[in-house]
Amino acid sequence: MASGAVDARLWGKERGLLRPYPVICHLLDTAATAGELWDRTLTATARERLAEAMQMPEDRCRRLVCLWAGLHDVGKIIPPFQAQVPQRYASLSGDASYGHEPGVEGQPFPHDIATQWALTEIFDSWGYPASKKPRLSVHHQVAQLLGGHHGRVHRALQMKELRNPGAYARELGGPGWQGQRGSHAEAVRRLTGCGPDDAPPAPLPAHAAVVVLGLVVVADWLASQEEAIAARLPGGGWHATDEALQAHWAKAVSGAVPLVAEAGLGVAGFPERPFGEQFPFAPNRLQASVAERLPALADGPGLLLVTAPTGDGKTETALHAASVMARAAGSSGLFFALPTMATADAMFRRVADFAMQNVEGDRALTLLHSMAWLSEAYALPLGNGSQGGSEATVSDPQAQIAAGEWLRGAKRGLLAPLAAGTIDQALTGVLPVRYNVLRLLGLSNKVLVVDEAHAYGPWMHSLLVRLLEWLGACGAPVVLLSATLSGRTASSLVDAYRRGGGHLEASGVVPVYPGWVYVSGRTGDVSPPCAVEGSRSRRVEVTSVPVRWGPSSGGVLGRDVAVVEQLRPLVEQGGCALVCCTTVAEAQQTFRMLSEVFPSLADAEDGLLLLHSRYPGARRAEITRACERAFGKPGVGGRRRPRVSVLVATQVVEQSLDLDFDVVISDLAPLAQLLQRVGRCMRHDRSGLGLEDGGRPDWVGDRPRLTVLDPMADEVRGMAPRSWGSVYAQALLTRTSELLQRYAGRGIAVPGDVQELVDEVYAEDFADRLDDVADRDRLKREDAERWGAVLAEESLAQMTLVNPPNGMIDLAELSRDGDVIDEALVTTRLGADSARAVCVYVQRGGSVTLDAQGDVPVPGWQSNRRLSLEDVRAVVQQSVPLPGGWLRERGPDQQVPESWAKRAALRELSVLRMRRPTSDDAWSCRVGDRSISVSAVGVESS
Repeated sequence: MASGAVDARLWGKERGLLRPYPVICHLLDTAATAGELWDRTLTATARERLAEAMQMPEDRCRRLVCLWAGLHDVGKIIPPFQAQVPQRYASLSGDASYGHEPGVEGQPFPHDIATQWALTEIFDSWGYPASKKPRLSVHHQVAQLLGGHHGRVHRALQMKELRNPGAYARELGGPGWQGQRGSHAEAVRRLTGCGPDDAPPAPLPAHAAVVVLGLVVVADWLASQEEAIAARLPGGGWHATDEALQAHWAKAVSGAVPLVAEAGLGVAGFPERPFGEQFPFAPNRLQASVAERLPALADGPGLLLVTAPTGDGKTETALHAASVMARAAGSSGLFFALPTMATADAMFRRVADFAMQNVEGDRALTLLHSMAWLSEAYALPLGNGSQGGSEATVSDPQAQIAAGEWLRGAKRGLLAPLAAGTIDQALTGVLPVRYNVLRLLGLSNKVLVVDEAHAYGPWMHSLLVRLLEWLGACGAPVVLLSATLSGRTASSLVDAYRRGGGHLEASGVVPVYPGWVYVSGRTGDVSPPCAVEGSRSRRVEVTSVPVRWGPSSGGVLGRDVAVVEQLRPLVEQGGCALVCCTTVAEAQQTFRMLSEVFPSLADAEDGLLLLHSRYPGARRAEITRACERAFGKPGVGGRRRPRVSVLVATQVVEQSLDLDFDVVISDLAPLAQLLQRVGRCMRHDRSGLGLEDGGRPDWVGDRPRLTVLDPMADEVRGMAPRSWGSVYAQALLTRTSELLQRYAGRGIAVPGDVQELVDEVYAEDFADRLDDVADRDRLKREDAERWGAVLAEESLAQMTLVNPPNGMIDLAELSRDGDVIDEALVTTRLGADSARAVCVYVQRGGSVTLDAQGDVPVPGWQSNRRLSLEDVRAVVQQSVPLPGGWLRERGPDQQVPESWAKRAALRELSVLRMRRPTSDDAWSCRVGDRSISVSAVGVESS
């Protein structure tokens, strides 16, 4: 291979700079930054684990990571890339040593693919191990890895291509270009201290490869910041002599230290503290059990599965366990993953408060979900919420809790030492999306806490199973929390983690409720399940009321009549009730019906409330705050419990809010959802409080009450209402209805009966044990339909997912040969269809406002200017999620204004131009043949 002096005319960065930045300088900057990332962001355990996976001492492993990071952009030394700055390229095109075939400089040839081509040849010349199949060779795998630094790993090159690159990659240029790529690589190798023996002896395991590639990407991003480059930009006429390169390398090494620190990257520490010092209260039975026994079991990475009723302190249990497991595994941080944005927002504050008191070192905390930038908690300085503070830092200036600007950039949030967010932020790591390796890097040495592990359908569950395989391979600790988890689901999650660690035999884990089980990632051993006596053992009074969806008939009440009958004693005698509906439309109809039947209740402040997802965001937030005031935990400032109040809601109350009712009335739903809803009944201790102080009326007694409106009970023998669509599987409703009738009269012991019920509702022989032959046959048909839908989602997941880590050598499997998919896929399930819209109000005078009253002009409505962040936030806060079918016929009237289209957060919205002919009419618009209206009950369609 030709070699010689490095040509400083070859540029690597140009945009926003006074003059082009030599590619050799950028390569050295990135190599130095990778070294600082190694030193600052990897714990000693992580460095040891990576070196072991690469089969070499740690110092050699560090040198190689720096070298490889410094080679990521050698693919820019090709005619098509250099020709992008014509003035610079003119000096090369006149140089005979830079020959190439005519016209190739104008051909598209991505420089990341060129990196893969070039480094395969360079590594081969350096003696990296090779085999007859490039995709199985070390020299090709590392080149392929570095060719993936723009977020997608490209297909493996074939031997015939490598033997004759001139025929397949003419854009690489002639011998002069090849020689400069070699010279640049040799310079980086020399300055990073690597020698001929510094080569991996075997292909990198996939879990090590994603960490290395992730470090390379982060190093490249940090080193590519304009401010960093401007500080090191050589003067005109600079030559890449050995002395000049050595001087630049020294400057890059020293400059990498503040570059990484100022980005907020680093390692969080979890000092050893007893539970009682971490929290301002004594541990309950579950918390004490974990605190006492887990430290002896945690011998490195592992998985903790905690099952307990809602309200039993699982969050504090998880945070304490995460501290124990982080110390045992040498972890660098924590990510608390939740099913919804609302729960993530709430958890963000709790993690911030915990970190202020119990985490040392680097403590930057990010909030991760698609609307995180709208969160007031994330936008404001953070402090110890329990003390009402708002300070962003403690005594150590490096110990900030608030994440800085760099960590808030796209795809970077999981790199922060601490994070809270929605589960899709983690699951994206096992989908072939761009930069999935950054997700895996961010999780590879953190403790992942997954709340509501039971709450995911087959699609999301399949993603979680695959993610656990990867985390098991990476040696990342995991805490799974669940209120209702079947044995089969528990086993699938535990065994996935064990498989990742190389333990292939089935565990047969049996969860206990309440209680926990621990799995060692090092040995694969599963601890004996530790059952714990419930801290709030109680018996729920369950009443199944047969109803018809329509008028009363044949001695069976109509559903509306049944709701009124159940609520009348409460309205007359006092108390707070939750009425949980299956669909938004039914919640709206129920609210209207109750307003007519109980007008005084509807007129009272917080007397009759409606909460669902189909409100504009700002209005939904107002209603949520009203619900928290009315039904929240007693003793919290500003909260006042009405003497009589009814909340009509949908499933949004199951997970997002800490609400407490005297009575819960629910449409029939799968057993797991009903158990979640009953957790909102008599949730908090109100003993000793009078009715005016938030106490319970005497007539409700001290036993939680759940009334289920059942259209499938024996007296009705119906099916789920057609209006429910596919919200729930018919088979699960049938099974739940049957179980509720079995438990009629004796109630359900919580937590005593819960695990048995959850396992029973999913039992394979459930149908065989039904007495009636017709019922048995019908349920078997319903089961077949349900399993068909489950298999469809699981099959889609298996076709889409990144492959398991064990045995992966061809890294193109991370990106499906470079054919990446849309990240939005992770947040949806098969058949899901939704869109977001903003209602704007066309006033009689022609003005258009964001509010019905006409006081708030629509930002940028008749302007071309770029909207400010405050303007964007104001619009998005008025957006509302709608079924995609409602907007399928949208036309020009629903297009966003030109100024909105300039903002990514707004350009995909639909605009609903609401009008009303008279003041007595509702605000409405038409989208195709569909009429859409907005009123006090939210958005509706007809």
